[in-house]
Amino acid sequence: MSKRTISIDQKKCIGCGQCTSACHEGAIELINGKATLTAADACDGLGACLPACPVGAITFLSENSRADIKPSLLNWPLQIKLVPVTAPYFDNAELLIAADCTAFANTDFYNNFAKGKVVIIGCPKLDDGDYSQKLTEIFESNNINSITIARMEVPCCFGLQSAVEQAVANSGKSITPKVKIIEINGNVSNTL
Repeated sequence: MSKRTISIDQKKCIGCGQCTSACHEGAIELINGKATLTAADACDGLGACLPACPVGAITFLSENSRADIKPSLLNWPLQIKLVPVTAPYFDNAELLIAADCTAFANTDFYNNFAKGKVVIIGCPKLDDGDYSQKLTEIFESNNINSITIARMEVPCCFGLQSAVEQAVANSGKSITPKVKIIEINGNVSNTL
């Protein structure tokens, strides 16, 4: 696996400095009013700076990226807590909000659920806090075409569905999320 590092689009950068505070390695500095990666070797590749950027000017760049390889994901990062509230990939998105375990329970998760969708993931049992506030901000700030929720059949996963439904209601948007429940054996059932 190649080491990931970030790339900062100087044209998008507004020089707010939020990424410099979020970078625990000190790899980003403000130079001439723009965020600049000054220590690429110090970048840990985890992307704590990505959600801190309010304009989506920071993305990942792979050291051995090849132009002929097309990424299978439409966005990065995936974790609800890490995705920026506004990002170009949210505009007119077909959004999949999935519980962390779903990709491991369903053997062809990518083709069955994620292909062609912007994907964000989380675990309401393991992550601190409630996702509904962040999701509300995402829904309010972007034109989301559709929302699919993929969750496990276990009770703790209902927290993800509940947070999404609450966020849709809070945002005032008229989107009815489709819910896919994945059983522990990998089978899928639909619910509204």
